[in-house]
Amino acid sequence: MPEGDTIFRAAAALHRALAGRVVTGFDTALAQLSRVHDDTPITGRTVERCESVGKHLLIWFSGDLVLRTHMRMSGSWHLYRPGETWQRPARAMRVRIDTDAWVAVAFDVPVAEFLRARDLSRSRALAPLGPDLLSPGFDRAEALRRLAESGDRTIAEALLDQRVVAGIGNIFKSEVLFLAGVHPDRPASGLTEEDRGAIVDIAQRLLRANTGPGAHGPIVTYRSLRQLTGRASPEEGVWVYGRRGRPCRTCGTPIEGAKRGADARATYWCPRCQRR
Repeated sequence: MPEGDTIFRAAAALHRALAGRVVTGFDTALAQLSRVHDDTPITGRTVERCESVGKHLLIWFSGDLVLRTHMRMSGSWHLYRPGETWQRPARAMRVRIDTDAWVAVAFDVPVAEFLRARDLSRSRALAPLGPDLLSPGFDRAEALRRLAESGDRTIAEALLDQRVVAGIGNIFKSEVLFLAGVHPDRPASGLTEEDRGAIVDIAQRLLRANTGPGAHGPIVTYRSLRQLTGRASPEEGVWVYGRRGRPCRTCGTPIEGAKRGADARATYWCPRCQRR
């Protein structure tokens, strides 16, 4: 599933291409997008901005209209020049937005809806979200408060709850906890204030690093010589995720991994560096 950094980069690319441009065509394979609240066509509106909120991508149009999409496991947004061949089959298209210079296509996006801009604060999907780690106005104190009030859930489960803090997915979860030296099975309520602060600060740093200049492709939290010389596999860019049985990069102990929670999400950790 795309994590906060991926959605942030996608929104930034869409904003650079579409912001300020007039929509010359709109098409969708999703019934819920066939009409808007005031029955005014999408064609003719201006794209005002594109932004990410946690794992949600918002496209703002003139006329009090916002398109919210969520990628889930398989969705993605692509940008093409008019007439350019798509990299995905047309049958995978869910949303298409045409302008004079660019065509934005959402492929296999399972969640999409139109909202009135003035109703965003009451959206059932957006209103409960915790502080967005990639937002310029990130509220660190509120993130720490929500983390402290996560109860007896494991810290791994709490970090995946977007109502606690928005933007962390499965890979960042394991990487952040490793760098913070916190075992993923520790109850969130049992963490110290120092633990919580380290987790939040590391998470923010890693997500921001993966949205900065030159960031693209797989998540990178660790850089090796092989990676820098261009001969690395994706596992070379992380500390523990997907490295079960391989030596810890810090102490050499074999990395452990297991599936946790109702969704059986994979979690990885070093049993020596992250003691219970």
